Amino acid sequence: MGASYCGCVDWWPGLVGGLVGLLVGVGATLAFWLSERAQRRMPDLPEPELDDGLVRALAVIRSGAVVLDDADRVVRASAAAHVLGLVRDGRLVHAAIREMVEEVRRDGVILDAELDLPRGPMGQGTMLLQVRVAQATPQHVLVLAEDLTAARKIEAMRRDFVVNISHELKTPVGALSLLAETVQDAADDPEAVRRFSARMQAEAARLAQLVQEIIELSRLQTAGALEELRLVDVDDILAEAADRAATTAQARHVTIDVGGAPGVRVFGDRNLLITAVRNLLDNAVAYSPDATRVGVGVRLVGDIVEIAVVDSGIGIPAQEQDRIFERFYRVDPARSRDTGGTGLGLSIVKHVAADHGGEVVVWSQPGRGSTFTLRLPKADEPARTPAAAPDPDVPRPRTLTGPRARRSTP
Repeated sequence: MGASYCGCVDWWPGLVGGLVGLLVGVGATLAFWLSERAQRRMPDLPEPELDDGLVRALAVIRSGAVVLDDADRVVRASAAAHVLGLVRDGRLVHAAIREMVEEVRRDGVILDAELDLPRGPMGQGTMLLQVRVAQATPQHVLVLAEDLTAARKIEAMRRDFVVNISHELKTPVGALSLLAETVQDAADDPEAVRRFSARMQAEAARLAQLVQEIIELSRLQTAGALEELRLVDVDDILAEAADRAATTAQARHVTIDVGGAPGVRVFGDRNLLITAVRNLLDNAVAYSPDATRVGVGVRLVGDIVEIAVVDSGIGIPAQEQDRIFERFYRVDPARSRDTGGTGLGLSIVKHVAADHGGEVVVWSQPGRGSTFTLRLPKADEPARTPAAAPDPDVPRPRTLTGPRARRSTP
């Protein structure tokens, strides 16, 4: 009996080892089968969408940039592309650009085109885009878009400016030619010669004024028109501008009153500021009835210096006030021609104000006159040291006064 027991003990470990080996083999086979099945179901890991060099290049491009995959889905779009409204919901918005993409995929060419496209989903307003489409990789198409809208507006303004200048110069030049022929024909009539000669002088003066104002406006529209800012006394500006406008005012018996807060100073170009105030005074005198008064004064409102020119003239209708600062725009062209106006004076005032960090505003009512106010930043000056007592042996400067311009107390 003891021998029989020992035989069972001998074969039992082998049986257990065999069963364990069988289970391990079955488990390994099952695991391998499951792994292969899972691998067949699992998609391949995606390769990088774009080359790193292309991504870095797109990051520094200021134009609107869009990269499309082979299904025309947007893979990457720059901030400028979103601002221009080129993409929405992962797709290109504009059909014209989609057609260019399709042609590039079909023919393998690079396309350039200027497209007028609606601005925004509601289609209000248009924009001019320079669009370039090219194959970036075998799977991707690159769309670049440059906004040319502002450049087109500037070019249109330049064309209008040239047309307006040509028209304005044509009038006095034609008048001078006609008057010269008339004087030649009236050589035997001294009175006619004197009359037509005076008109020729007036047209020549108008032509010279127009050319000068065109030069001034062109200089103001260039970058860096104010090359050097200096501390300027506003009292000096008002006095000089009133003095220059006095001749025209005297011819119409218009009195120019100068007043306001004394001692105010600004940083700027003295000659340009005098030109701006003088243009406002010339307009006030030209559009005021004879034998009336025009006032120019200054006041300090916080850190803003306000130079106001007030008249009691014909006034400006409300619907015209937004356009009076445009070049060559005239509310009453016939009256402007009679008064010798060029249509550039208020445009010059606007540019002078902007170049000095300020603005010009207008209040006006028909029949009640107008008030043009030039608003400029007050000069931020360091504290002054007390002035020394005047030397009695040194002659003091005199203030020149005369009938042409009067200073009234505030």
